[in-house]
Amino acid sequence: MNPVLLRQKLSEFLTEDLGFGDLSAQCLPTTTVSGQLVAKSAGVVAGQAIPPVIYSLLGDADYQPLVADGTAVTAGTAIGRVTGESRTILAGERVSLNLMQRLSGIATATAQAIATLGDDTIQIVDTRKTMPGLRLFDKYAVTVGGGQNHRLGLDHGIMLKDNHIAAAGGVAQAITQAKRLAGPMMRIEIETETQAQVRAAVAAGADVIMFDNQTPATIRHWQQLVPAHILTEASGGITLANLASYAGCGVTFISLGYLTNAVAPLDISFVLEGAVKA
Repeated sequence: MNPVLLRQKLSEFLTEDLGFGDLSAQCLPTTTVSGQLVAKSAGVVAGQAIPPVIYSLLGDADYQPLVADGTAVTAGTAIGRVTGESRTILAGERVSLNLMQRLSGIATATAQAIATLGDDTIQIVDTRKTMPGLRLFDKYAVTVGGGQNHRLGLDHGIMLKDNHIAAAGGVAQAITQAKRLAGPMMRIEIETETQAQVRAAVAAGADVIMFDNQTPATIRHWQQLVPAHILTEASGGITLANLASYAGCGVTFISLGYLTNAVAPLDISFVLEGAVKA
């Protein structure tokens, strides 16, 4: 993660949570305490860079990760330890946990998707279906889980979808206009939903062709229409329940929106030494 942007984002999140100050923490004596972050369910850990930055913004506390990002842990595993001033630690607890739980949930879902697909010739990639303000974190978590990032933003590549095609007047027209804008390092991807669109995209010289909302059988057929130098992507309607059926379909990528827009956070708890927790 970009350390400058990471610090900026965490500062914003802490400002939102703290308001004019943590009234609960101000009730405490200024003592040195220690505590652990503990995974309460199995999954893949992500976000270990977050607590150190949070505590550096708040005051005097030291965070030590006990496992690295990308580590698969079982329930009950201690994943990090923090020691420092009690007010600092407790003021940063919620922001740290919220983000680490979300990132670890995304990393876990990504690793699960890769294992379910079981085809190392196809890359699992994310989409732009991220929570506004959290793209830096969501995209990073996908890579921790073993996936790849699709576009980081609208300025990261040209992707012509159904509405772009309609506005341009057709597949060939959309690609032709995009080529006038694209530099030599910029790929042009286009979404297709019919065989005729696939043929038109090949003829117009697309760099990447997306097969949108198609069955594995249809994708295997359409893949034969695409020359080897053009990359292909399957997207739309692909879930963990049907992902395995896309193994061997021949595409370069499978993009999964659910990785970041249907996040099931990994359950992580912070336990201060001496605290009673069920």
